[in-house]
Amino acid sequence: MASTPEENEKEKARSVSVDLNSDASLLIDIPDALCERDKVKFTVHTKTTLGTFQKQDFSVPRQHEDFIWLHDTLVETEEYAGLIIPPAPPRPDFESPREKMHKLGEGEASMTKEEYTKMKQELEAEYLAVFKKTVQVHEIFLQRLSSHPILSTDRNFQIFLEYDQDLTVRRKNAKEMFGGFFRNMVKTADEVIISGIKEVDEFFDQEKTFLLDYYSKIKDSTAKAEKMTRCHKNVADDYIHVSATLNSLSADDDTALKPHLEKLADLFEKLRKVEGRVASDQELKLTELLRYYMRDIQAAKDLLYRRARALADYENANKALDKARLKGKDIAQAEDFQQQCLQKFNKLSESGKKELTSFKGRRVVAFRKNLMELAELEIKHAKNNVSLLHASIELLKTN
Repeated sequence: MASTPEENEKEKARSVSVDLNSDASLLIDIPDALCERDKVKFTVHTKTTLGTFQKQDFSVPRQHEDFIWLHDTLVETEEYAGLIIPPAPPRPDFESPREKMHKLGEGEASMTKEEYTKMKQELEAEYLAVFKKTVQVHEIFLQRLSSHPILSTDRNFQIFLEYDQDLTVRRKNAKEMFGGFFRNMVKTADEVIISGIKEVDEFFDQEKTFLLDYYSKIKDSTAKAEKMTRCHKNVADDYIHVSATLNSLSADDDTALKPHLEKLADLFEKLRKVEGRVASDQELKLTELLRYYMRDIQAAKDLLYRRARALADYENANKALDKARLKGKDIAQAEDFQQQCLQKFNKLSESGKKELTSFKGRRVVAFRKNLMELAELEIKHAKNNVSLLHASIELLKTN
């Protein structure tokens, strides 16, 4: 499955906007993608005026594992510890629409031909929507990096964009995956220990409290938004059956009711399309935005964790220096280590404050933009629904 540039332009007008390419010196997009079984091959297109690149306009093929490799290298780079690393795009998951398509095939015998055709069209549209969202979240990840004053200059990022051959990035083996699992366990234990350390900066203390509460609320809102979208989708599917039943009745009816049944069937088909569009718009403009910021808030919390870790190291260095002075031994080494810890902590605090302030502004702009666009679409759909319902009432009055 591939998407054409024209299709992508139409979809972008309806898709979630998290960050925009604001710096014209480095513009990145994914104009094309190809789905092959469980893999999606992305075409990453770059247009730049920066002298660090060999060309001004170029494209390279990339897979999901390449994006994860780039994200992991940024997270593991020590000098970026004070930055909010944009969240990695989720792994492409087409299992849900495939499973629905399989169930549809099993239930084909119990449906009319019209019902089956329409349900199949709906599932194909759902699969295409998942595919486009997959492309979108990978594109947003790259655009976040390109708009960052520091991460945009990263050497690995440049290699990702410019190297025109396969990056041959392999998946992590069992040992590495276990190592990652172990590091997460250590991090969780560290967070418990660090939570007992008194924060020395009111700004970070407030940010920590806010992000923990905000993450909980965003998570709850995401679950409710998913439920709401699912309900609209179910209503659209129910309209298919109603429309098909009315068409079936009209086919068997040779009385004066026949044209009225046909008109009712047509009305329910129009209602189905409107309801389906409502579900699609809510998914793109609200649910997907909330999902993204669940990941982005976690990235901000990770920054707070790294700073808290540095604060704990500095306090431990102070204790070690006090012990060295009491013993009158290795004082110079302890002082050097203490200064290194202090410098690291101050650097993380300085860059972290800038990052969290920027994060707040970016988040407000993204939510405001998407909610305004969703409201405009909801008004449009509501007007269509009212018009169709009035037509239904008038049709029923004539019977």
